[in-house]
Amino acid sequence: MIFFSLKNLTKATTLVLFLALASLSSHAQTVKEPKDTPSEWSKPYPPFRIVGNLYYVGTYDLACYLLTTAQGNILINTGLANSAVIIEKNIKALGFKLSDTKILLTTQAHYDHMGAMAALKKSTGAKVMVNQNDAQVMRDGGSSDYALGNGVSSYLPLNPDKTLKDGELISLGGIKLKMLNHPGHTKGSCSYIFDVIDGTKTYKVLIANMPTIVTEKKFSDVANYPTIEKDYAYTLKAMKNLKFDIWLSSHASQFNLHQKHKPGVPYAPTAFIDQAGYHKALAELQIQYDKKVKKD
Repeated sequence: MIFFSLKNLTKATTLVLFLALASLSSHAQTVKEPKDTPSEWSKPYPPFRIVGNLYYVGTYDLACYLLTTAQGNILINTGLANSAVIIEKNIKALGFKLSDTKILLTTQAHYDHMGAMAALKKSTGAKVMVNQNDAQVMRDGGSSDYALGNGVSSYLPLNPDKTLKDGELISLGGIKLKMLNHPGHTKGSCSYIFDVIDGTKTYKVLIANMPTIVTEKKFSDVANYPTIEKDYAYTLKAMKNLKFDIWLSSHASQFNLHQKHKPGVPYAPTAFIDQAGYHKALAELQIQYDKKVKKD
């Protein structure tokens, strides 16, 4: 096995090690990110404080979130494989240490949110937790995903330290996140809802995994996910009933990050109070779902 510390490596050296790890992860398995991956997914973006002890540490479009506590930190999503370097740099720029990461979470087991998960676990020793319905896809590096798998891993396979059930709480240093099962996009897509204290005010924050449709097949033709149509319907209904103050998502573009925040602007958590934008986004996804069901 190979052990290393990200903070003692140059960016170039780190990337070489990631490639080496990918090739060594399995003699019979190829780890390969899709060639059509959008460039904005790996484009660096300045980190910033969203609200209270919640920070944005992701790339231009792949949202990664850091929750800090006195007992260690929680990192939600890790972007592509090369995002490990960006995430560590962003965390350091905010005055925190990557090594203080104690829990790693994801909103879905796709390569654009799982790419650097295995590398970050190796460098931090953090516990990886995942919705139980995405656990197998995580274990095989995405190769069994019903839409993007095709028998080829798109990220390093990883055995979760803990699988989560719908409504289960993840606790660390006084923070309690509730995992919400929102299947469809993947079998174990999920959102997280939790309270953040900012001075004398408490905000309820939702990190939503928006139920976008990723398969071009008819729902009835997705043989390895027979409940896909039912799951999307459940998720759309469940998400419409959520109550929160601030909402964020797996992709910056989904919650209009770049319209709500400009690098270098003063701290402004109220910029992310946008229930109307949330419900508009869900309404658009409902239309897409209804059209697909109608054609099926």
